[in-house]
Amino acid sequence: MAAKSMATVDSGTTCSSWNYSGHRLAAGSMEGTLSVYDSPVPSSSSFTRSSQVRVSESSIVKIVWLPSEYGDAVACICEDGSVSIWEEVSEDTHALEWKLCKSMMNKSTQVLDVQFGVSRKSLKMVAAYSDGFLRVFELLNPLELKNWQLQAEFQNVIDSLSALGKPSTLSASVSWNPMRSGEQEPSCFVLAFNSDSPHLNSSKIWEFDEAHNRWLAVAELASPEDKGDPVYAVSWAPNIGRPYEVVAVATHKGIGIWQVGLAPDLEGRLPVKKAASLSGHQGEVWEMEWDMSGMTLATTGSDGMVRLWQSNLNGEWHEQAMLEPVPS
Repeated sequence: MAAKSMATVDSGTTCSSWNYSGHRLAAGSMEGTLSVYDSPVPSSSSFTRSSQVRVSESSIVKIVWLPSEYGDAVACICEDGSVSIWEEVSEDTHALEWKLCKSMMNKSTQVLDVQFGVSRKSLKMVAAYSDGFLRVFELLNPLELKNWQLQAEFQNVIDSLSALGKPSTLSASVSWNPMRSGEQEPSCFVLAFNSDSPHLNSSKIWEFDEAHNRWLAVAELASPEDKGDPVYAVSWAPNIGRPYEVVAVATHKGIGIWQVGLAPDLEGRLPVKKAASLSGHQGEVWEMEWDMSGMTLATTGSDGMVRLWQSNLNGEWHEQAMLEPVPS
């Protein structure tokens, strides 16, 4: 079956991201320009650019859509370490346009990754910084994307005795549990770093403790011999009916598929088990995404290939397909 082009982006495009419904595409450029692509016909698979706005003087390195219930809005991480939130709004009778809601920049540290999660009370923004710290911001008013308050600040270590100085950090990866956004379950996410600090790197699951109003590390997704390995990407799978959670973790040794139990022990830690190790990419794996069912994992990296992985009914994982980039 021949591949079909869905959208043509500028040659200087550095990153792109589909919104939650898959009906809009946002792309960032080396010149700091944000472009949004829409389909003129809802049933069409062809997309054209509908708007463009200058976000920064530096290159955009990542775009993250906010949850759809908060409107059409994106967060742009730039090469200078800043992050800004932009919302598509219509003022008075004017046409829709993208407006800056919030801009955050710290001269002493850079934002490496940002992800959004909906807790039982409000929208949370988790930002991982180059100093090894994680900062959790809370949206004070759901109708005002400019009003964010710092809720928590901590490093990605199991205990405070392992608190570190200022590490040399290349990248970080955050992924929320996509199914923990209801009224009953506490919000949680997985975080990992690619740094020169072994204590900081390993993937750890953080859960919000409502009783004590704090974030706790409830699991570590790394074998004893691999705990210091830099992590390139993490991705939490949607869970439809499984008695455990599934999280993918990418390191230089390949992709690990981890099962996380739902019943904590007496110390509040969740049981974990490495269910599979996937290999095939030549080089680092930069991005991983699950399908809506949490059954298929798409991965890509420095080799330019996209690989699709699936497990059978026996829980055995295999490569389902490999997609090679086609020259334009």
